[in-house]
Amino acid sequence: MLGALCSLTTISGPPIAMLFNNQGLVKHEFRPGLALVRVVESSVTAFVYYQLGLFIYESGSLLYVFVPSVMLGVPLGSYVIRRLDPEIFRRICMSFDAWIVGFGLSRVLIEVDLVQSAWAYSVMAAAILIDLCLLYLFFTTHNPIWSKRRSRRTADIGA
Repeated sequence: MLGALCSLTTISGPPIAMLFNNQGLVKHEFRPGLALVRVVESSVTAFVYYQLGLFIYESGSLLYVFVPSVMLGVPLGSYVIRRLDPEIFRRICMSFDAWIVGFGLSRVLIEVDLVQSAWAYSVMAAAILIDLCLLYLFFTTHNPIWSKRRSRRTADIGA
């Protein structure tokens, strides 16, 4: 059940959107519905991991970092997303993801001894450079009026 729940939220977002649409939820209710699914997914995962003894004592100290981050991050994120153009928000999130993936790939290359440590971070540097070029192109050609029309049009289609 946990695998099915995880696959629905990470790979197959459209089936959840169809489920919520069939339940009569409108587009602005999708986010809270998806957030609820993710909270249940994370809670069940944490409970199962705890029951299997996969948590160690040292990981408990991470709660002191995560809990305040979530308590501040969720309201702050809600505030920012309401005042920011949706396309700009998406680009910033994708940019952050690209940097994190570049870092992770660099660390994996070091751990499996495929590349020496100094050269492994060139993968991350390449990801950052490509991302910065894409961000530059986006922000120099982005028209907020076009984006608002597009988001309105997709809201009409989704509702």
